[in-house]
Amino acid sequence: MSAVEIVILAMIAAFLGLRLYSVLGRRAEHEEEPIQGRLEPKADVAPRSVVVPLPDRSGQAAPRPMVPGVTPAIERGLREIVAADRRFDLLAFVEGAKGAYGMVLEAFWRGDKEELAQLCDSDVYEGFAAAIDARLAAGETLDNRLIRIEDATVVAASFSAPMARIAVRFTADIAAVTRDKDGTVIAGSLDDAIEARDLWTFSRNVTAADPDWLLDETDEA
Repeated sequence: MSAVEIVILAMIAAFLGLRLYSVLGRRAEHEEEPIQGRLEPKADVAPRSVVVPLPDRSGQAAPRPMVPGVTPAIERGLREIVAADRRFDLLAFVEGAKGAYGMVLEAFWRGDKEELAQLCDSDVYEGFAAAIDARLAAGETLDNRLIRIEDATVVAASFSAPMARIAVRFTADIAAVTRDKDGTVIAGSLDDAIEARDLWTFSRNVTAADPDWLLDETDEA
């Protein structure tokens, strides 16, 4: 092989080497670039907007009713009582009113003025006491029994500082018997209970330490 041919082959080999290095170098540069993961946000994609609900124009949420189905006047009265007396609990009040209903009736039936004085205000007590005196004067006694309280519903509520007043309508089954001085039944029967409907109003001074409510008005419902 002549010297000229050797030089030509060397030039060709050098040319091919430069081309190969150029291709491999660019590929290596691309392989060093980080590959974006599928869970990573793309830089050119705007973040998803968050929708925040606007508040009511008044700025306050409407209060939930304390008792479903009550009138606005009753609801307002109950909320005024709660605002004045944080210890007030409506369910506990209704249960207490049912207990007081039975205690007052039974005290009246047996003529227990002392217990009535603890459960009623002065006006109601005087009415019960007068009826007991009249019954005793006639020589009559009552043999009544409260069979059950069918329903106790709050029908009115109000607050006039410092007094809170709540009216409850009671529906109850009562077996009523009146006996004369000889013990003879002159009215009623223990075998047949009658339905009684009473509207009683209870009151309490919310500033007093005593948590008890007093019966301050009675009427037929």
